[in-house]
Amino acid sequence: MAELFTSDFTTDPYWWERSPRPDLGAPPLPASVDVVVVGSGYTGLCAALEVARGGRSTLVIDAQDAGFGCSSRNGGQISTSIKPDYDTLARRHGPDAAFAILKEGHNALAWIGDFVAAEGIDCDFRVPGRFHAAHSPRIYERLARSIENQPRGLEVPAHAVPRAEQRRELGTDAYHGGVVYERHASLDPGRFHQGLLERVLAAGATVVPHCPVTAIDRDGAGHRLATPRGTVVARDVVVATNGYTGTPTPWLRRRVIPIGSYIIATEALPKAVMDRVMPTDRIVSDSRKVVYYFRPSPDRSRILFGGRVTSGETDPRRSGALLRHDLVKLFPELADVGISHSWMGFVAYTFDTLAHTGNRDGLHYAMGYCGSGVSMASYLGTRTGQRILGKPEGRTALEDVGFPTRPLYTGRPWFLGAAVATYRWRDALGF
Repeated sequence: MAELFTSDFTTDPYWWERSPRPDLGAPPLPASVDVVVVGSGYTGLCAALEVARGGRSTLVIDAQDAGFGCSSRNGGQISTSIKPDYDTLARRHGPDAAFAILKEGHNALAWIGDFVAAEGIDCDFRVPGRFHAAHSPRIYERLARSIENQPRGLEVPAHAVPRAEQRRELGTDAYHGGVVYERHASLDPGRFHQGLLERVLAAGATVVPHCPVTAIDRDGAGHRLATPRGTVVARDVVVATNGYTGTPTPWLRRRVIPIGSYIIATEALPKAVMDRVMPTDRIVSDSRKVVYYFRPSPDRSRILFGGRVTSGETDPRRSGALLRHDLVKLFPELADVGISHSWMGFVAYTFDTLAHTGNRDGLHYAMGYCGSGVSMASYLGTRTGQRILGKPEGRTALEDVGFPTRPLYTGRPWFLGAAVATYRWRDALGF
């Protein structure tokens, strides 16, 4: 058996090889600006791009390097981003709101393809479709029925793949068939982030890394933000911190659940092996609550495989070994394949598994993408910027949904271990 890790193994994301974290230096912090954006991921940069191009003086600040969080650490898989189905949303919010919420997911998916093309961002954007694999026969039947009975006006191109035909999608018999969602997409998240950053800087915004916000207070009609490098006053503030939301915004922190998502990249594989194991360029997810997600790298040389492998947070070396074990269970012919990268990042779940956007006490926000944020984070960031500019297209149906929390929750998910264990038990039973 080969060594578990390759000789050049790293805990940096695979995407950073092509797109290292940018060296932006230490630009001076202005005393005041029209808009401060806290967080330099997809949400923050898209909001900043919109307001900077709208003529507002714009400052983006981040506690780490630009894009250090999940915007450069995710798997680059793009779906409609709305997890609850129509019936669930209709019970919670009524049929009209359910339709409007799901439509925003469709809008976000279509928007990102148009945006990448219009901006000319070189990020390996493709529309290969997504194979959503069923982990039990009953789940396959449920998935197949769901695409046969899609709500009117919300239909998406999709087709079922029974287990007997599964190997045209994946070189494994571990699943029980699945459904292909034909318009789901993929990109290189590091390249996409770098493209956004370049356009934000070209629009005249200032981006200051390694400048954590320690407090946000009202200052007349605006806000005063304290940082170790001084204070800045802004008329408008965008909080775009998602899974890294901290103590300066306690109301938001009580409403997002930071959960570590772990990914590995295999060493380069022979083309014949890659073609057997992943014969298409589709992105893949499975139907477990404790989900696996994986895809070929854009050049089809490696498999990028992600998921949740422990109840609590852990070290990427340990998670790398566990993920590799699960990868080999799916694809036994990869038993001798080493791991070149293992990394993690924090996504933000919400108690209703919906993204949320709006304005609270004068702070604009968009967050809570529940692990499916590539298109939705970018889309809601843009809509947030448009709202600040007073543009009618900035309004979305997600503003009309209350942002729930739970008693005793203050931002530390003490319940996560028990929840993961319960979901694993249900997954094992095939629910």
